[in-house]
Amino acid sequence: MNTPLDDKTLKQLFLEARTHNAWLDKPVSDEQLRQLYDLAVMGPTAANTQPARFVFVKSAAAKERLRPHLAPGNVDKTMQAPVTVIVGSDHEFYEHLPVFFPHADAKAWFVGNDALIESSALRNSSLQGAYLILAARALGLDTGPMSGFDSEGVDREFFAGTRVRSNFLINLGYGDTSKLHPRSPRPGFADFAKIL
Repeated sequence: MNTPLDDKTLKQLFLEARTHNAWLDKPVSDEQLRQLYDLAVMGPTAANTQPARFVFVKSAAAKERLRPHLAPGNVDKTMQAPVTVIVGSDHEFYEHLPVFFPHADAKAWFVGNDALIESSALRNSSLQGAYLILAARALGLDTGPMSGFDSEGVDREFFAGTRVRSNFLINLGYGDTSKLHPRSPRPGFADFAKIL
């Protein structure tokens, strides 16, 4: 039986975790990225579709390929971050369902249904990107998720010849806490939630 996590863990994952825009000059290893991936793909997706495709942009050359597709306000923080993750969504994810969801012919649910493919790819790759953020926090890393990029340009540069489309970006590393702004307000339960 699961037990609630302790306060220290909840603080690291949620309560004191922040979106970072400035980064310490401290590398993230390839081993850490593999561990991060292995944790993130354990999160649930509908029918285990697993549509997310992660490109870990780490080298200086790869960062330069990304640079021209960033909104001006995202350039400096992205170039400074040790890693930028492109969270993509594969619109041919259903080709893998005979392996990932073997107990039903789930591939048949999607083939030829572009609207279902689009919504499922976007919804579930977004979930997987969120799992990646929580996995990073669990491993002691900081994140800075963002939009603010030319998705068509990123797709041409990093996903040419595939049916993968960029969803969002996540800067990754060790955040410089001295440059954090005060935390922005969050809504209370009564404002945005209800129990029926």
